[in-house]
Amino acid sequence: MSLFGKKKEESEGCCCGGNCDAETMAKAEAAKVGGVAVKILGSGCKKCNELEANTKEALQQLGMDTTIDHVTDFAQIASYGVMTTPALVVNGKVVAYGKVLKTDEVVKILHKMAK
Repeated sequence: MSLFGKKKEESEGCCCGGNCDAETMAKAEAAKVGGVAVKILGSGCKKCNELEANTKEALQQLGMDTTIDHVTDFAQIASYGVMTTPALVVNGKVVAYGKVLKTDEVVKILHKMAK
């Protein structure tokens, strides 16, 4: 239905608005395969950096090409309900906080969350 005689333009059901080419399709497939969004919450201290390194190693072991966001703003950290850092957030859910996870622990968590 249109209001005031203006027709609503219908867009194709494509992720790129109908401008598909090989590059955009490859990026869309890679995003589907990655499947997880990972964040490290912490001030940038030694423990936070160690958790980030262990998480990077775990992602490499799983063959996931996912970028890790390191959140250092305390207001954003508190918005997750985290009061003890470092913390690991996967797909918007806090999965661990207050300790440095070992690589194998992160692998288990990521494998579980990617399903």
